[in-house]
Amino acid sequence: MGLEVTLVSDEQNGLFASVDALLEQAAAPDALPVPAERKRLREAAGLSQDQVAKALDVRRETVTGWEAGRTEPRPPARAAYIRLLDGLAARFPAPESPSDSALGPRTGPSVSSQPHAPTSPVLPAASPAAPVRAVSARPPVARKTAAAPVADARFAHGPLAVVDGDSAAYCADGLVLDCPLADLPALVNWALGEAKLGAARLHRSGKDADPLIVLTASAVQRLGLPAVLEDRRGLRLPDDHPALKQLAAAQWKLTKRGFGPWARVYRTADGARRQCVQFAVVPWGALDTRSWGTAYQLEPAELVRLLSSYATRVLTPCGSTAVTGLELMTALRPPTRAVKDPATGKWVSGPMPGSLSEPVECAPPEAPDGHPAVAALYPRFHQRTPDQVLDEEAYQWARPLTDEECMKPYVVGIDVNMAFAAAANRLTVGLSAPVHVHRPVFDARLPGSWLVDLSHIRLDERLPSPFTPHGEPPQGPAWYATPTVAYAVELGYSVAPLEAYLRYEHGPYLDAWYTRLRDAYVATMADLGVTPDMPEEQFLAAMADYQQTDPVLAAVLSAVKATVKGGIGKLRERARSGGWRPGEPWSALARPTWRPDIRAAVIASARTNMHRKMLKLATHVGLYPVAILSDCAVYASDGPSPLDFLPYQDGKPLPGGFRLGVSPGMVKHEGTQSVLWAEGLLEEYGPDVNIARHIKTGIVSGQDEGE
Repeated sequence: MGLEVTLVSDEQNGLFASVDALLEQAAAPDALPVPAERKRLREAAGLSQDQVAKALDVRRETVTGWEAGRTEPRPPARAAYIRLLDGLAARFPAPESPSDSALGPRTGPSVSSQPHAPTSPVLPAASPAAPVRAVSARPPVARKTAAAPVADARFAHGPLAVVDGDSAAYCADGLVLDCPLADLPALVNWALGEAKLGAARLHRSGKDADPLIVLTASAVQRLGLPAVLEDRRGLRLPDDHPALKQLAAAQWKLTKRGFGPWARVYRTADGARRQCVQFAVVPWGALDTRSWGTAYQLEPAELVRLLSSYATRVLTPCGSTAVTGLELMTALRPPTRAVKDPATGKWVSGPMPGSLSEPVECAPPEAPDGHPAVAALYPRFHQRTPDQVLDEEAYQWARPLTDEECMKPYVVGIDVNMAFAAAANRLTVGLSAPVHVHRPVFDARLPGSWLVDLSHIRLDERLPSPFTPHGEPPQGPAWYATPTVAYAVELGYSVAPLEAYLRYEHGPYLDAWYTRLRDAYVATMADLGVTPDMPEEQFLAAMADYQQTDPVLAAVLSAVKATVKGGIGKLRERARSGGWRPGEPWSALARPTWRPDIRAAVIASARTNMHRKMLKLATHVGLYPVAILSDCAVYASDGPSPLDFLPYQDGKPLPGGFRLGVSPGMVKHEGTQSVLWAEGLLEEYGPDVNIARHIKTGIVSGQDEGE
């Protein structure tokens, strides 16, 4: 009988132990309050995120992620964080709302009900262990509106990460992840898997953006890469570098440009899956100061905010802003799409209507010096004349001030916002190869290049000629893009082209590109406090100090503008050094987007747009510019503000003239100097000086070089 009682007792004790284990588990000592409650408790105690981060031996950004619900704490910081919240909940219980009382007692776990809660909010001592950054257990929470796109779970952590030397990967919205820095292959594998980085395609027939890994100086050191590149010409690591051998051993490949400031690491596509990671190496000069300002000096958290903003509004950077500008064209209008083969019924790749689907030969006058087409027609070092080459460039023109202008106290510069982007809007460009035509009848609807004599058109000498970049009237037949000839017709003059290279397949290829960049520009300006609905006086005041509002967003704005100019310039990319000789083809010629004719059409449109507005001011109010440099025009003025000379009718800007505002095509104040300053420059540097180049700062350094 005693033995039986003992057996029952042992069995019961075992059951009790199992139940106790369940109860302990059900007590959820590891549970955390909802993110909003975490923030409430900290603020109720008057603690900052920095104080909490220091006590838990984590980064402030990590605490931000916990309170926003983007990440969850992991051991060993998790237990300490729960202990802190338990203590704070005991001192600062959540107020009970009337609705809570009406609904009855809460059934879920609360912070105050957690076991082992301390009686005071004592901060735990800092742990000697290394900081632990949490990998998000769920994608970042975003506010949803009716127009907001559905987040792509594949890219839950944003388009890119800035990787620091302590294995911290800074992502969009304050998220910080742990990443491996043992070697490049491990980092590549992480970027393509656990990191959840990238961006969805901008066009249904396009490609998703590859994840971008931005390496800081300390990350470069951890990976065993040199602090600076010894190859200053090629800007790439030597092929026998140990890091590149590791990539090769792991079956990763590099593009022909190798591993330099911008690098692409990839594997051959596995079916429909693309395996590719972009790298930007900050200490090697990936972020050009002409486009990104001092972005290379930013801390990782600020740098990722800058690059993520640009990536979201424009495109994930894949090289310089010029390269990205060109890639944006392809991303918005891919060269191919899936079409069904009527013979087999299978889906195959076919050309995309309205896109640049394949490389085409340019017309001989459109080819830059050194092009094979030029070498075939002219001897080496031959200087082509206007009737042999298309010379559509931006304005660089100046003239002496008249006696009346010298009596005014100021010269004021105005600058056209996003001039080349505005010129690309609704511009019809060629999509096919050129067709050579003799004695054509001019048709403004046909994009192409025209050989025509416009020397009979003479305008007031106080205005530049609209047909040449230097502003002097043409002296005979010359090649022009369609917008230039169309403007001559608009002015009421007859034209009789001698020959032309025309593109009968055409369309508004750049419209989507313009819209994307316009929206990026306007949205960034709005974030900086400059909006389209501002009165003109308020607009001028806001523009005077907008760059100090947020230096990071100011850098985004600079990059957006550089993307426009660089992207247009890339349409006629010249050959680079490295063994190339004039007359030989270069790699850029194999791109569908190598289109010097499109570049010429955009610049011609921008220049004639500028002239049209200047002619309007001259005709209606007798105002003439004294200098023009690209999209900046300088006028003599009775006052220091553009409002002192820009004409108005019935309280509104002169229709068809310059108008102050933030939108592309409108103008802003570029700078003001005294007329004495302008006269002094002309006396010191001669008539070739262009005061528009120096109107912003008033400082002249070195020779007056062209842009």
